[in-house]
Formats: sequence, structure tokens, C-alpha cells
Amino acid sequence: MSAVWDFADFDDHEHVHMFRDRASGLTAVIAVHSTHLGPGAGGVRYWHYPQRAAAITDALRLSRGMSYKNAMAGLPMGGGKGVILADEGQAKTPELLAAFGRAVDSLGGAYVTAEDVGITDADMVEIAKQTKHVSGLPVASGEAGGDPGPFTALGVYLGIKAAIREGLGADSAKDVRVAIQGVGSVGGGVARRLAAEGAKLTLADVNLARAKALAEELGAELADSAAIMEVEADVLSPNALGAILTEASIAKLKVQIVAGGANNQLATALDGQRIHDRGIVYAPDYVINAGGIINVALEYLGQGSQEEVESRIRLIPGRLAEIWTESKASGTPASVVADRMAQKLIGRG
Repeated sequence: MSAVWDFADFDDHEHVHMFRDRASGLTAVIAVHSTHLGPGAGGVRYWHYPQRAAAITDALRLSRGMSYKNAMAGLPMGGGKGVILADEGQAKTPELLAAFGRAVDSLGGAYVTAEDVGITDADMVEIAKQTKHVSGLPVASGEAGGDPGPFTALGVYLGIKAAIREGLGADSAKDVRVAIQGVGSVGGGVARRLAAEGAKLTLADVNLARAKALAEELGAELADSAAIMEVEADVLSPNALGAILTEASIAKLKVQIVAGGANNQLATALDGQRIHDRGIVYAPDYVINAGGIINVALEYLGQGSQEEVESRIRLIPGRLAEIWTESKASGTPASVVADRMAQKLIGRG
């Protein structure tokens, strides 16, 4: 295996740590991209990777995205990410979560962990028994913190509305056709908000039963998870895993807008140019999906109520509009405009 700094997605990361705890079965990666603005903050995901090198790549890409996300959200936090490798048949035990908590604590606050794919707020409670550098814990009603999913969904919904204004010139989602890929905590929340506004939805998820149940609840159409990228609609909203916008998939898109909560939607930097060349309005993922990290960051910092969290999330459409305005004025892809803004904020401009 190549040294970590030889990975294509290594981007002058400040720390990349590999952890192994034989007693609990923990194998994990923690990557800290930048602490320029504050401790590297970002969730930990529990995921099965066919090759372990893919877990390192994921941690590198996601931690860089968190640097950009936190900077663009105006948070005094850097970017970090944790990945726990879920071997096939391996149970997610309290002992494994405790071992990850000790790993986080060993970094002395350089990394603040929170909830991500495959991790619940109950899991965060177990991790928090070993370290104070954790957020996304259950909180009292009205306080910042807890499950970040609904807050991410709010930001994505507001970002889609902004993209509809930008791309379609409409102030409402009524009768707008939206194809949603992934209907878990984020995608499901987005779907319910859009349906309440009268949008015409097509839903897809690798969990067919979940997608079917939500489609029946909302009166939406159902599509195969592999075919949703080619559905004819006004908006494609990716809300599952990343790297779904490739040279091949972009060529087949039948939408005017791509706006969703999935991280790292562009498979490569060149794909940002490709989507721009097709005249598709693209909402950079780490800008539109910042609601969850705003919630858990304010919890960790002790700086806000749920009202303050939602107030900050409502700034997301304005940031997107600023990116699109600069993109149109300069002819530069929205993805590049956003990256340059974020890089400047973290001292790498």
C-alpha cells in the first residue's frame, strides 16, 4: 500500500491516524485536514469497505470536505472525519465504540467527532463515555444538538428552493419535479418538506422497502436506485453516498438542477466542469448540507439554542446565491468558486 501522503486525495492533511484495538475488533481511520479555524470537526461513519485503502480515501476526502463545510458555514471549527471499518458479520458493540472514543481522546481535542452514516445518537453516548471531544448527543427539547439529520434536511430543502429560484425562476417547489436518491434521515426529511409544498417526487433508495413506504405516504413515484440518476425531472437531489456525478452519469442527466445532501458528489474535480458545461445549476454539497454540522458544532461550543441553529441554517441559500452569481460572472464552475472561497477562509487561498 502507498504511504498516506501518496494517496490522490491527500491534501496537506495535518494528521492522519490509523487505529487498531484487537480486544474490541476496532479498525479505524481519523483524518484531520485543517485546524486553521479550530478543532477538526466531523462525524464518524461505520461502513464496510471491500478494500481498506478505500476507507483511507474516504476519510481524506470527507475531512477535506468538512474543512470547507465548516468554513463556509462560518463556524470556528476545522475539518476532520472518522471512519470505523465494519467487517462483514462484525457487530457494532459498546466495546468497539468505547475503543473509538479512546482513539478520539488520544488526539487531545484536535478532532471532535459526531454522528454520520451507520452511527446513532445512542452510539455517540457510548463514545462520550471515553472522551469529551464529541457532539451530537441527546439534548433537551429546544437546545442545539442531538440527531443532525433533520437539521441537514432543513438546509438541503432550503438550498433546493434557492436552486429552483436560480434555475427555474420559481419561488415555490409546487409542481417542480424532484428525483431524490436516498430517503434516509436526510433524504426522507427533504422529501416530506418538498411534498408538503406540492412538489412532484420520484424516490429511490437501496432499501427498497423504505423507499416504497415513503412513496406511498407522500403519493410519490418510485424508481430503481440505479435508474434514479436518469429520471427526467427538474431537480436531482442526491442524498446517499458520494462520487455519483461522473463523466458517464453527468452525460445522462435529464435535469436542470443538482442539489442534495450527499457528501463528495463529484467523483473528480473535472466533473464540476462537466456539470457546468451542461448548464446545470449545481449546489456544492458542503455548502447545502451544512445544517447538521451547524447543529452539533453549536452544541459542542455551547453557543446556541435550536432557534439559533435554524437561524444560521437559513443563511445557506444566500451563500449558494453568492456562489452562483460569481460562477455566472466569471464563467467558472460553481464547484471551483466554492472551493476557492473555502480555501481562502482556511488560509490556503
